Parts: sequence; structure tokens; C-alpha cells
Amino acid sequence: MKADLGKEFDALAGEIVSWRRDFHQHPEVAFNEKRTTEVVRKFLENLGLPVTTCQGVGLKAVLEGQPGGKIVALRADMDALPLDEEGEKEYLSLNKGAAHACGHDGHMSILMAAAKVLSLHTNDFRGRVVFLFQPAEELPPGGAMEMIKGGALQGVDAVFGLHLWQSLPTGRVAAPPGPLMAQADNFTITVTGQGGHGSMPHLASDTILVASEIVVASQSIVSRSVDPLKPAVVSFGAIQGGTVNNILPGSVCLKGTVRTFDPKVQLLIEYRLRRLAQDTARAFGAEAHLDYSIGYPAVINDPAMAELALAVVRKTLGPDRPIDMEPIMGGEDFAYYLHEVPGAFIFFGAGDGQTYPHHHPKFDIDEKALPEAACLMASLALEYLG
Repeated sequence: MKADLGKEFDALAGEIVSWRRDFHQHPEVAFNEKRTTEVVRKFLENLGLPVTTCQGVGLKAVLEGQPGGKIVALRADMDALPLDEEGEKEYLSLNKGAAHACGHDGHMSILMAAAKVLSLHTNDFRGRVVFLFQPAEELPPGGAMEMIKGGALQGVDAVFGLHLWQSLPTGRVAAPPGPLMAQADNFTITVTGQGGHGSMPHLASDTILVASEIVVASQSIVSRSVDPLKPAVVSFGAIQGGTVNNILPGSVCLKGTVRTFDPKVQLLIEYRLRRLAQDTARAFGAEAHLDYSIGYPAVINDPAMAELALAVVRKTLGPDRPIDMEPIMGGEDFAYYLHEVPGAFIFFGAGDGQTYPHHHPKFDIDEKALPEAACLMASLALEYLG
């Protein structure tokens, strides 16, 4: 590290890793982060920071610098994924059905370290730093909106979030201006018709066949209805129907997701998916009902805030650290914060030596990224506040 704070975060490296591994061993899924919240609350209060809850689901702590100045918020998410962790690491999850398979344990540790170091430098900046520890990023409608309703951004002038990213080399940082992560919608299509015996298909509407036709035909929506210069995804993740070999079921359920960046494209896909499902089903003598759930909006970085973040990366970590990154189709409820105030979402590489991707039961991160990521967040707050 090349910033003045670098040595302080280097000295904290062992503690940061220890905090991360504790969270990793005690994961809690969305809106159930009780132990996690209490650990974070106690830590922040021991730093002397006033801590409040936001709608009873998250924590907000405020660090006062010198009088005057602006207010900047830094956010970390706290929830784990609802899956069983696999592997042999010594800090394997102790909670069945919950695992930190996306890096949120690291995000909390990074923000805790930033709070600890910045609390020693209140004479070095004017204004306030707001630390937001948010639940339920993984489960729509998510925790960000509840945090905002609870006053998380009251008076805040800018907001920054960081995500450890396993597909980037450790220490490389991406914060592209503009669209970064997609709007993430979910849908369910229920196909209903006349069930029957497999030996007499002419007396039934064969909902499995109908559902299969809908899946195949839906792939034409992006290729033939959406402007090819505008990215979009329609994917099916589940098909449920039938119980035995020789019975044609009376209903089949399809579940999937739609990812877009442009609201007009999102509306077009929803319309086309509904019409295609209904018309295809009717053509086979069945019916189809689409239940469409609008998810998190697209994450769109403020260009000035993204450039500020990259400038701090170059100054703090080195001129070779920024890396180009194309927008991805994953979703993030950090988007709601960016709807309220200018800010940027940052991807911090933690992938060296790691094999398994985000949301995999054997997912892990390169812990060498933690102190540098914490230094970046603290330095970004100081740079913004001037």
C-alpha cells in the first residue's frame, strides 16, 4: 500500500481476517442476522460511535470529524446464502443451511476496519462518515430500501459500496462509470390443462410439452424482440411438474429470471413473455399464467463518483491497480442507494488461488485482499470529505 493509512491497515490484517472468519463460521440468512448484528453493534459501540437501527433490520453508525463539511456513507451487506457449505477449511460454517458464499463476511470486516482506523483520525477531516451495515442483500425485496426508510441516507451527500470479486485478480479494482449491474427480475409461469394417461395423449393437453415449447420459444425474445445493442437475458432455472412415468400432469410450473439495464427493455420482455406463454399454451389447448416480480433496479455508477474512486485507487494502492470491467448481469440492491444520492459501487479483486465462483458451496476469497480493501474505503471517505 502507498497511502499514509497503509501501515495502519497492514497492522490490522490479522484482526480483519479473524473477524471475517468468525462471521464465516456463524452465517445468518436474510433478515435473520441477529448474532451478526450484535457483534457489529458491540464493535462499533466500543469505538465510541453512536449506533442506531434502521427499521429494526440494520445498523447505522456515525463518526464525527471536525465541524462543517459533507457527509459520506460507506455500506456493507451482512447476510449469508441459504445453502450448506462444503469443503475442509478450518472456519467452515457451523450453521446448517447457511453459508457466506458471496463475500459478505469480508465486506463487514472491511468496513469494521475502516471504522476503527478512521476513528483515530477525526482531526484529519471535516464532516461525517456514516457506516451502514445492511441485512438481506441476497433476498428481494432486500434490505436497502428498509435502511433508506429508516434514515440511513438522511443528510448524506455521497455513498460508496464495495464487493469482493472472485473473478478479478487480488488487489485489482474496477469501478466503471454508468451501468454496472443489471436489473434482476424473477418470474413464474404456471401452465394448466387437462391431465391424462400417457398412453392416451389425445385426451389430455400435456402440460409438460406445452411448458417445453414455452421454454424454447422464450429464447427468441432476446434474439428477435430486443435491440441487439442492448443487453438482456431470459433464463429458466426450474421446471416442476408430474410425479410418475405414465401420467400427464394437469399443471407445470416454470421459474426463471430476466436481466436488463434499460427499463424500456424490461417492460418489452415482460410483455413478450406474457403474450408468448399465453398464446403458446392456447395453441395446445392449455392455459398459462405469468407471475412477474420486479427485482432490484440496475446499479448505475455516478461518473464523477466512479472517477473519484479510481483516482483514490491509483493514489492509495498504485497506478496499475484499476482494471477495466464490462457490466455484468448480476443484481444488487445497492442500486437503491444510488437512486437517492450520487455514489459508486466498487469491485475489489479477491480471486488469487480461488477455484469456486460466488454462490458455490465451496466459495472462498483470498484474504490478502481484506486490509487493502479496507484501506481503500477509508481513503475514499477521507478524499471525498477533503
